[in-house]
Amino acid sequence: MSRNTDLLLTALAPAIWGSTYLVTTELLPAGYPLTVAMLRALPAGLLLLLLVRQLPQGIWWARVLVLGALNFSIFWWLLFISAYRLPGGVAATVGAIQPLIVILLARALLGSPIRPLSIVAAVAGMGGVALLILTPNAALDPVGIIAGLAGAVSMAAGTVLSRRWQPPVSPLTFTAWQLTAGGLLLLPVALLQEPALPMPTMANLLGFAWLGLIGAALTYILWFRGISRLEPSVVSPLGFLSPMTAVILGWSVLGQSLNSAQILGMAVVLGSVWLSQRAQQAQPKPEAALPAASFNRS
Repeated sequence: MSRNTDLLLTALAPAIWGSTYLVTTELLPAGYPLTVAMLRALPAGLLLLLLVRQLPQGIWWARVLVLGALNFSIFWWLLFISAYRLPGGVAATVGAIQPLIVILLARALLGSPIRPLSIVAAVAGMGGVALLILTPNAALDPVGIIAGLAGAVSMAAGTVLSRRWQPPVSPLTFTAWQLTAGGLLLLPVALLQEPALPMPTMANLLGFAWLGLIGAALTYILWFRGISRLEPSVVSPLGFLSPMTAVILGWSVLGQSLNSAQILGMAVVLGSVWLSQRAQQAQPKPEAALPAASFNRS
């Protein structure tokens, strides 16, 4: 399969994640970030486990717990705190620092070179997201901002470690392990820290189904597949597509305004994603770079 196809399939994941802000604020009960994160991860993970019928072996138990915590438990908990306390766009702007963190962590953990063009692309992407989202009236809740920044660090670490630790299994199995681990880690904390959810409405059930089956199971299969085939510094900037989707959904579904600055922001975001791919192709891979994983598709 060609590199461009890998990029397009991987890009579907953050494009779909852009719907998280709309679904969280419009379909889910407010004030249950831990419970919502757990219900997004655990049912989807158990469903995938039933399909693959394969458990981790040896060192992979510990690694899956670490990855499940970084990619799901910690990240989603902080994401929902940020989404509840900040306007969706502001939360996305704060999280847009993630590609820059990935570049630094990939250097430290994978030995990947820091390419100036990649830094420019990451900073441009952050600027594009700011143009898309930030307005003079944007509410900047300190707790929401801290949660958004910490969530970006968590997912950046999870992205890089998912590349460093490549299991001899398919992306479907790898996703099943991590979703289940992330959900199980969240379960006791959610039960102890938050009250029971009220009786769910049909809208709540639709929201949970979308976030679990589409926004978690499907998208993370595509995301981990992309990480296995592409460098983290290539995959991570695709996350800029998430806030762009959020803005488009806000305009098309909620009737929010779309001004010239936001249209310029979309152009900058798309340009930064293209620039990040050019940065990767501009120089040959170093000899120390990790090879792409060889998955067992039997």
